[in-house]
Formats: sequence, C-alpha cells, structure tokens
Amino acid sequence: MIFTPTPLDGAYLVDPEPHSDDRGLFARTYCAEEFRGRGLADSMPQSSVSFNARRATLRGMHHQAPPDEETKLVRCTAGAIFDVIVDIRPESQSFKRWFGAELTAENRRALYLPRGFAHGFLTLRDASEVLYMISTPYVPAAARGFAWNDPDIGIDWPLQPLVISARDARHAPFHSASR
Repeated sequence: MIFTPTPLDGAYLVDPEPHSDDRGLFARTYCAEEFRGRGLADSMPQSSVSFNARRATLRGMHHQAPPDEETKLVRCTAGAIFDVIVDIRPESQSFKRWFGAELTAENRRALYLPRGFAHGFLTLRDASEVLYMISTPYVPAAARGFAWNDPDIGIDWPLQPLVISARDARHAPFHSASR
C-alpha cells in the first residue's frame, strides 16, 4: 500500500499496489501491521456501507463527539464520490481546513481520517457505494454534524447536491454546531 499524506495533519490517501496477471488483480486494502507501523489506528472493528442510488447525493458533514470520535478508512466500492474531510481538532495546525479527493471503484483509493475529523461525500455517479472501516462502534447519542455548505469552511464541491437528507440540510454552521 502507498500512504500519501494529505495537507491535513494525520490524514492519508491510501492506494493499493495491485499485482496483476491473466486472472485480473489482487491488492491489499488494509494491513494492521502497516497502519500500526505508521502510527495510525490499526483496529477497525466496525464496517459499514452506504449505497446511494443517485448522482449528486450528499451525505455530511458528520462526526462523533468526544469521547466517541471515530477513525475511518473510507473506500468507494461502486461508482464514484468526492470524499471530504474537515479537521475539527481545535489544537491542530490544520483546524477548520478541508481536503477532498475523488474515490472511485476503478482507482480503489481510500481516505484515512483520524479521530477529530468530520466526514462527508457527494456522489459523482448513480449507484455509488461507500465502504467504511471504523475504529469504534457507532454511538447514536454522540452523532454530530455541521452544514455541508458552511462558508467559513468553504468546501468546493464539484456538483450542486440534488439529494440530501432533511437532517443534513438542517445542520447549523460549524461555529454554532454542537461539538
């Protein structure tokens, strides 16, 4: 696997190194030993999937409140997404900065986000599916979010969202959102 640091402290793009032959390819997409060796979370006991029927579906910006913050490894297994993370750790040098990357079934790229980040994505194709590996079980009472279009964060989404949940549409701006 190839780990490429993003501009946000502690977040990485993770690319597989496929081995190909006449059958197709094989590649590792997660290895606890390699993650641990880089000082990254090496235990991902929960896995979740999000299927999104329509292009321009937006989910986010979501995070878990302390002490239930999640580390995630996010991969698009069908279709394509523009995946976005925001550093919400007040002590971080990259506080309130965002990073986005295109994750597709074809590029097999993943985005690693440590605890203290918010996450969201916008589908770029119909029938897009996203697989999350998560460091801790989900705690509904710790679920938080802020507005996907907060001008203080300034995420440059590649498309105008056409499908968004009522809950996500109601999120307050980051500065007034419950953290």
